[in-house]
Amino acid sequence: MPHGLAVLASAPMFVAVVGGGVMGCASALALAKRGARVVVLERAVPGAEASSAAAGILGAQAESHARGPLLGLLLRARAEYAAWSDELRRETGIDIGHRVSGVLRVARTDLDAERVAKDVAWQRADGLRAELLRGHEARSLEPEIAEDVRAAAYYPDDAQVDPPLLLRALVRAASHAGVTFRSGTTVARLLVEDGACRGVCLDDGDLTADAVVLAAGSWSSLVGGVPDVARSVKPVRGQMVLLEQRPPRAKVIVFGASTYVVPRGDGRVLCGSTMEDVGFRKEVTAGGVHAILHAALEIMPALASAQLSSTWTNFRPQTGEDRPLIGASPMPGLFLATGHHRNGILLAKVTGDGVAHAVCGA
Repeated sequence: MPHGLAVLASAPMFVAVVGGGVMGCASALALAKRGARVVVLERAVPGAEASSAAAGILGAQAESHARGPLLGLLLRARAEYAAWSDELRRETGIDIGHRVSGVLRVARTDLDAERVAKDVAWQRADGLRAELLRGHEARSLEPEIAEDVRAAAYYPDDAQVDPPLLLRALVRAASHAGVTFRSGTTVARLLVEDGACRGVCLDDGDLTADAVVLAAGSWSSLVGGVPDVARSVKPVRGQMVLLEQRPPRAKVIVFGASTYVVPRGDGRVLCGSTMEDVGFRKEVTAGGVHAILHAALEIMPALASAQLSSTWTNFRPQTGEDRPLIGASPMPGLFLATGHHRNGILLAKVTGDGVAHAVCGA
């Protein structure tokens, strides 16, 4: 049992989860499966923010450029996704679109070729599956990439999911497990007594809880009373473009120097994404869309004939040290599931499990 929590042995622990995105829903589901009573407090509707706007890349290797403790977490998260996908399908009937499509990180300059070669070298030395391909070998794997691609790093085990389907499955699974969702609920601040978190203060009164999980993404720092570590979370705006390619041709996720292209396999192709420090300005801009399409067409020119379907934007929660905040906070009674930046979808399950373990101790 977490320090500072007084819970009767005969009563299930009551946990308030602040935020109904992928982190909040995954945490709520994991907590409910461990016997907790859980309410998810969401100011909009579950999945309305960054979670459902993400590309859904499970790029544990493609997103890693150096050894470190985060790499191990990313690899474990990727490895657990297939079984989690099957579990969610059994529980909800929803296929979250998990597909091991692989990732090509392409190089069009000598400098980029050196970088991908170094990444492949250290990953292979660590026993990971990675291949350094020459340009024609990369085009043999994915014929849609540009003729001027000189080399590519290929990560065959990286994968993808469809974030809106993942959120739908998590909400349904959590509801089936007994989780209560309260939409349109704004958490003004934490309810703190004697230095410990005892619940949250809502617009219509206080809600006491045995534990509070802060999973509000980029808005985590705006909740009153959070400790300094949570106040370090800031929004990084990312714009996205969705194309429709009929018939579908691209198969492999392709990373360029400043963009990525994610074929869903059904004709949808996601292109993204910008990285903008603009606060909470939630805007799709002409410059952002132009930059994404220009970079995407440089690495996959055939997409020029694809239909422009939609654009959107949202915020990635980034911490000052660019690492996620998972588990117990310095404040007794408060637990964190935020700050995942580019790897939120990938880390959803391991975050939920980690939070549930921290809260319930088992």
